[in-house]
Amino acid sequence: MPPETRRRGRPSGRTGTDLLDTARAVFLEHGYAGTTMDAIAARAQISKASLYREHPSKDALFAAIVRAWADAGRDAMRPHLQRLESAEDTREGLIALAEIMRAGILGREVLRMRRLVTSEAERLPEVAAAYLEDSWERNIRALAETLRALADRGRLRAPDPHLAAEQLTWLVIGAPLNRRLLAGTDDPDGHAAPVATAVDLFLAGYGPENGPLHA
Repeated sequence: MPPETRRRGRPSGRTGTDLLDTARAVFLEHGYAGTTMDAIAARAQISKASLYREHPSKDALFAAIVRAWADAGRDAMRPHLQRLESAEDTREGLIALAEIMRAGILGREVLRMRRLVTSEAERLPEVAAAYLEDSWERNIRALAETLRALADRGRLRAPDPHLAAEQLTWLVIGAPLNRRLLAGTDDPDGHAAPVATAVDLFLAGYGPENGPLHA
């Protein structure tokens, strides 16, 4: 009996999260204006009709991509914040957290998505607003909760923890973020001040007046 032959059909196309990942790659490569639903369908190995069944327009697909990206990073900072809260030395804990923040926010893929969302923010303000809320603002609130907990234990002075969280974040990432976005490169530029300097500036305003920074 002849060996059973294997039918070779067209490989199954991408759907769901895989489709969004594929579409995001196309948007990042070509920008919003340069991306077509035809190109995304071809990259995902599905028909254009199948693509439109999942996402009825390019705007809807773009919004879904941005939402999925923000969701993927949801609460990513939580374990690092827990380590800060339990650190024996608050300054060292803040420095460790600041290193994570700088590496994460200035990461290549994060910057690429930030540029992509910003490029369409005027035309799709609701998408940009959702991205701001679900990524940036969520992390600021989580950091504020941790700073409040440290203040309650006398490790910091933070009458407005949300403001303190915003100021710490911008001290850590503001200058290098601005340079990388405006210079059009994701490579480290070597000019950013060490995170320890940012933390010391933060503690000059928010450190305990008479208490130690140690547990």
